[in-house]
Amino acid sequence: MDNPESVQEFWDGRYRTGDTPWEKGFGAPPLAEYLERSTFSGRILVPGCGHGHDVRLLALKGAEPLGLDMSPTALAKAKEYAPAGKEDYLLGDLFQLDANLQGSFDGVFEHTCLCAIDPAHRQKYVKAVVGALKEVGELLAIFFVHIEDPDGPPYPISIDEIDELFHPFFDTIDQWWPNKAFSGREGREQMRLLRKR
Repeated sequence: MDNPESVQEFWDGRYRTGDTPWEKGFGAPPLAEYLERSTFSGRILVPGCGHGHDVRLLALKGAEPLGLDMSPTALAKAKEYAPAGKEDYLLGDLFQLDANLQGSFDGVFEHTCLCAIDPAHRQKYVKAVVGALKEVGELLAIFFVHIEDPDGPPYPISIDEIDELFHPFFDTIDQWWPNKAFSGREGREQMRLLRKR
């Protein structure tokens, strides 16, 4: 699925048919837990935002998030929800981010976008995130690890591979295993706060 049109059709087809086991109806518990004790503020890009639950959670806590997704069906649903704050949504591809958005975000929030893409494109993903961030931007990530199905998506990724991918471009400010998780993901997600070098 290297063709952007076929990738978009794949994901939009999943949303059209309701084949979305990742859609839980509310924001990620690890993100909610983090925002109870800390902030992730400013202009935040949320790639692969789906129905926008994490976007609204960030907006509720004062951020100005932009939810990005390739699926028009997903974004149509996201826009049906009452605004939580200063959130917005954009139909688009992280790998083809508009020039006016490059280098414009204080932060990027990652949650299951990295593990959803073809593993061959993981370095491209990291470079896209780096390109979206301002000079001192941060990445707040919930990395979905310990994935048992090798065929994906989601595709398995190890802690070591995450280190190798991000270390050349980011300093690790903190990393931890969250106490809260979606049912079935307990102990399978690691959170990190990374700062662009």
